[in-house]
Amino acid sequence: MKATAIIGLYEEMKEHVPEVTHSEYAIRAIDTHFSRPIFKTADFIMESGIPKQSAHRILRKLTDGGILVVTREGKGTRPTILRFSRLISITETSSE
Repeated sequence: MKATAIIGLYEEMKEHVPEVTHSEYAIRAIDTHFSRPIFKTADFIMESGIPKQSAHRILRKLTDGGILVVTREGKGTRPTILRFSRLISITETSSE
């Protein structure tokens, strides 16, 4: 049941994220979010291999579009932490 929901979410994101970001890196961003749904911006840049400027733009668009949620705002040297809430909610529901 969870696997089906995760696959459905992935398919939905494959259509929606490119529309929101208008980026050639959209699928790479999706894959990175599915492999690590809670992350720091620097970790996303490193793991996705997306150029820094493009990665920041993608994360901003996905946050503005409600796909990603800011868990903790960055301040000073403390990094911003983002999460892909829809994926997390699927994985945390009981499978009864």
